[in-house]
Amino acid sequence: MKRNIVIATLTAAALATGGTVAAFAADDDEATATQRQTDTSAQAATDRDDADDAADDRDDDATEDRTAVRGADVTAAEAIAAALKHTPGTAVSADLDDDGAVAWKVSVVKGDGTEYDVRIAPDSGRVLGAQRDTDDDQDGDDRAELAAVKGAKTDAREAALAAAHKGTVTEVGIDDDNGTVAWSAETVKGTGHGEWNIALDTGKVTQDRDDDGDGDDA
Repeated sequence: MKRNIVIATLTAAALATGGTVAAFAADDDEATATQRQTDTSAQAATDRDDADDAADDRDDDATEDRTAVRGADVTAAEAIAAALKHTPGTAVSADLDDDGAVAWKVSVVKGDGTEYDVRIAPDSGRVLGAQRDTDDDQDGDDRAELAAVKGAKTDAREAALAAAHKGTVTEVGIDDDNGTVAWSAETVKGTGHGEWNIALDTGKVTQDRDDDGDGDDA
């Protein structure tokens, strides 16, 4: 009789212990699931914030570009031509710089590899000055991009002319998209802002796939 009582007691204790362990396990699983859900929600919120920040930056850039082009009678292509006439070489970028007095800043790499920033008046096309870029140390990627541009059928001026069909060009330069070197350009048209890629070989203009703005895609 005592033996049966002892066995019953031990069985009850084991069941109680097992139930407690199961309860702890269930609580732990629930806590893990809750934490995962919290982490996922936090990451989603961060991604939304990053997307909003990027959109705000694009809006700010578009507003600045529209403001800058109002007084610019000289196009990007004309600015590049004027810069190359003053400083012969290979034009690698042109930017309607609104840092202070608005002017076109055209970057030209000369035959000896030195790079110059040539500033062009946006209203007259007059050369305002040329200054050597002392930070023109080129790495392997820069040299590869420059070599691709030098051997391309489409130069910076022609890329600017091609992109002008999409709007007023405010910037053109070299872009390496996953190993494919192409010209990139930014345009404004009305209230829209577009980003484009121009093929080095054909001059074909396509919308930048990273651009989710409201540029004219026609």
